[in-house]
Amino acid sequence: MNLFAMMETSGSAMQAERMRAEVVATNMANAETTRTATGGPYRRQELLFAANAGDPEFANTLNAATGSSALANAASQTASSGTSALPPLPPLLAPLSPLGLNSALGGSGTTAPGVHVAGVVEDPSAPLKRYDPGNPDAEADGYVSYPDINPVTEMVDLMGATRAYGLNSSAVQAEKGMISSALEIAKS
Repeated sequence: MNLFAMMETSGSAMQAERMRAEVVATNMANAETTRTATGGPYRRQELLFAANAGDPEFANTLNAATGSSALANAASQTASSGTSALPPLPPLLAPLSPLGLNSALGGSGTTAPGVHVAGVVEDPSAPLKRYDPGNPDAEADGYVSYPDINPVTEMVDLMGATRAYGLNSSAVQAEKGMISSALEIAKS
C-alpha cells in the first residue's frame, strides 16, 4: 500500500468519525424534544459505517470485525437494483457522502480505500413516558413521550469518536513524516 492511499484511508475515517460526533451532538441537543415534524418525539440517530470499495481486503476485514455482512448485502442490493436498501443521509450529511466529497475535491468520483457513512438509522426503542400533565404534548392520561436518549451513552459515543479522530490524525501526521523522510533520503 502506498503512503498516499494510507492517508486517504485515515482521512476517510476522520470524516466518518466527525459525522459520528455531529450525530451525537444532534442527539444531545434533541434529548428533550417531545414534538418533531413527523409528530412524535425525536428518535435517537445512529450511523452505519461501511468499507469503501477501494480495497477488498480492508472491506472484508471491516465486515468481519463488525459483523456487517447484512450491511454489505444491502449495499450490493442497492448497487444492483438501483434502489436504496438503507435510509438516505440527512440533508446536513448528504454532501459528505464518499462520492460527493471525492468529486467536490476534484477527484475522479471513485471512492478511496477506507470507510464511509453508509446511512443514518433511527433507534427503534420506545419513547420514555414521564408524567407531566401541564405539558402541551401530554396525552389524555398526563404522560409525555420523551426521546430514549441516555446522556451517558451519548458521551461515551462522543469520546469514542473523538479518540478515533485523534488517532487517525496522528496516523496522518506519521505518514506525512514518512513522506518527508523519504524525500530527504531521495535528495541525498
